[in-house]
Amino acid sequence: MSDTLTIALPSKGRMERPATELLRQAGFRFERTERSLAVPVRDAPIELLFVRSSDVVELVADGAADLGITGLDLTRETSAPVTPVLDLGFGRCTLVAAAPENSGVDRIEDFAGLRVATSHPTVVGSFFASKSIDIVPVPLAGSVEVAPRLDVADAVADLVSTGSTMLVNGLRPVAEILQSQAILIHRDSSPLSDTARTVTTMIEAALAARRKRYVVMNADEESVPAIAEIIPGIEAPTVLPLVANGKVAVHSVVDESDVWRVLPLLREAGATGILVLPVQQVLA
Repeated sequence: MSDTLTIALPSKGRMERPATELLRQAGFRFERTERSLAVPVRDAPIELLFVRSSDVVELVADGAADLGITGLDLTRETSAPVTPVLDLGFGRCTLVAAAPENSGVDRIEDFAGLRVATSHPTVVGSFFASKSIDIVPVPLAGSVEVAPRLDVADAVADLVSTGSTMLVNGLRPVAEILQSQAILIHRDSSPLSDTARTVTTMIEAALAARRKRYVVMNADEESVPAIAEIIPGIEAPTVLPLVANGKVAVHSVVDESDVWRVLPLLREAGATGILVLPVQQVLA
């Protein structure tokens, strides 16, 4: 058995770029060209396998890949024996049931007996069955939104992020079926190896860093207690003496969403030369 850990990644689509950017932020160095299928990670026993998003689930389920990044919707559709390890926070979308504006379909019950075009027939079928509503699924790999106009279906169930494509095609969302995003997965029957746990930890650290900012400032020593109350950091701010007598540098980490609120408070507390910097990784 190879000691190299294989991670299956989307080779194209809305998740491809965010997935590779996340791995680079997590500290994995690699070079990929457009035609690359298998790409080694420098200085680590890891190989990246770039495939179609729909194939990631199957490769992990079969054990051909140890970890994979794919959409939650795809794992639910295949019902493959894989387990989510981490929610990755990108590729967010919603699988919704929608009907033409002039169809008179206003409630989920109105879908009874309709032909519903979708690229997720398993998930959609289970959703309607759970509500005791009989529909006729019409599996389509693409162009789901135009199915009613082509009289291929009476309604649709499709992934949306903004909903603009549905509006352009004269469709009105009626019910939410599933909220999806990119996730890190592994095979149900395979425990995480030491390398897989390390990869997971590094990705977690990169995700945590995206929600944080590193704040650096100068202040008089007597201002430190007030500043520490404003930005206590992960455990406590770091305070370092400056060459200037009585001056210190204060370093801390704050939530990105709090930056706008704390900056005026820090200046009022006596902080000067305030810098707000991105964070690469955070391990608490």
